Amino acid sequence: MRGKLFAGLAALAIMGVPNAALCQGKRVQVAVMDFDYGTLDRWWGQQDIGKGMSDQVVDALVNDGSFRVIERKKLDTVLAEQDFAASDRADPSAAKMSKIGKVLGLRYIITGSITKFSTEKKNVGGTLKGFGLGVGKAKSEVNLTARLVDTTTGEILVSAKGHGESNKGGGLAFGHGGTSFDMGSSEFKASALGDAQEQACNDLVKQFVLKKDRLE
Repeated sequence: MRGKLFAGLAALAIMGVPNAALCQGKRVQVAVMDFDYGTLDRWWGQQDIGKGMSDQVVDALVNDGSFRVIERKKLDTVLAEQDFAASDRADPSAAKMSKIGKVLGLRYIITGSITKFSTEKKNVGGTLKGFGLGVGKAKSEVNLTARLVDTTTGEILVSAKGHGESNKGGGLAFGHGGTSFDMGSSEFKASALGDAQEQACNDLVKQFVLKKDRLE
């Protein structure tokens, strides 16, 4: 009797292992659109912080490993070939997401907005009211909102927010005024604003990962 019981349990375990492995190994593929930052245009001018933010979110998703992510160069190439304007890519409407999804041949797209991207730089002798690059301590904040959309139905499956705040001292403190900088550079990553951005992106991705069971 005991032998039959153990045999039955062993059979169930053997049957269950592949299923569990399959569930854990299944990774849906997503594309990350450039983040919209229209409400911040007056501060950052021609600096495309939306693309820089999207790149950071892609890196965080890849490092986590829960999703398969379309490579940025491939995404940009396909969208350029189809003549999608920047405004189309940031448009979260179901119609635009469905069209882009068909072009890319995938079901899920992440689209988002930057709602806060700011820094206060302090030098010896007080707060510097002018903006730009400088050395000193800085308090920076970055807030993001994002949605994961099913392009076949237009349904928003996951909505998430990311927040980052840093009082990092030393390095370069980045400010407003349309100053040109590279968000992928080591100088930016070492800055308070770069630190806050990384925190916000990681926070956002963590929420997507926690809710990925909503995806088929």
